[in-house]
Amino acid sequence: MGAQFKSICFFIIIGIIILMMINLNTGFLSLHFQDFFQDSANSQIAEIRVNRVLVMLLAGISIPTSGFLMQEYFQNPLAGPDILGITSVASLSVAFYIFFSHDILIPEFLQNSFLSLAAIVGSLLLMLILLSMSNKFQDKSYLIIFGFLVSAFAGAIVSLLQFYAENQSLKNYILWSFGANNMVSRNQICVLSILVVLGLFICFKSIKPLIGNSLGNSYAQSLGVNLNQLKIFIIVASSLLSASVTAFLGPILFIGIIVPHFCRLIYNPSKLWQQWILNMFLGMLMMLFFSIIAEKTQIPLNVISSVFGIPVILMMLLKQNKV
Repeated sequence: MGAQFKSICFFIIIGIIILMMINLNTGFLSLHFQDFFQDSANSQIAEIRVNRVLVMLLAGISIPTSGFLMQEYFQNPLAGPDILGITSVASLSVAFYIFFSHDILIPEFLQNSFLSLAAIVGSLLLMLILLSMSNKFQDKSYLIIFGFLVSAFAGAIVSLLQFYAENQSLKNYILWSFGANNMVSRNQICVLSILVVLGLFICFKSIKPLIGNSLGNSYAQSLGVNLNQLKIFIIVASSLLSASVTAFLGPILFIGIIVPHFCRLIYNPSKLWQQWILNMFLGMLMMLFFSIIAEKTQIPLNVISSVFGIPVILMMLLKQNKV
């Protein structure tokens, strides 16, 4: 690794540490150092803030990695975790659970777990469909179109469910869709961590084939790259990483598109190993920053990411049009 890459990582890590400290001290109450390590009147608040930081770090790792995989595989800088409809189907699964489970007696401590399970199950079902459909589509662009159609269909059903939903069910769904990073428990973080580690492992196995794939299909095959296996790895890893975060935090939009874009701007885009590392570091930095804004302003996390992401994507489109 070159000196430039090490310097970039060093400054980003310093920024991550600073933003972690600010996150732990952001809220309605001022906490003392001992509140985080000893039993006190504010220990529960301290635990909530620690959980908030941990889940932002995991989201910062997962979403940009998913976007990085999609963009490198499809060779499209505007591809992201939503490109295959994974986030939309996760939202649809949660909508079905919220709108149809109000008549079922479920203990309160299990409600969030079942809600998260609904999102993961929905995304995994779509992943199986994508794997079966990928064998029928030789052209990558057809898989993107299929994902777009799935997203549109899922969005239409969610809108229909919202139209006929009761007031409380509609409110619960809207609150989930905003991204409540303060509601994630330690047990949920453990489950999220397992899913993220599994997705990162598959990503690790995909980087080397992706390097060959970036040189063209024919050249990749001459290097011994199994293109079908690579396609499966990309779909599975992206599904796991994006669906797990969507399950526990709601749909966090556009981060999977803009973080890989920034990483390519600050370092050589052809070095995929370094790009992956940069995506994780910069993703953590950005999610921690958004978390501070959300706590200071009480604006939902999803709204903040959208307000920040849409102008960046618009500039990317204008830049591509000039080229």
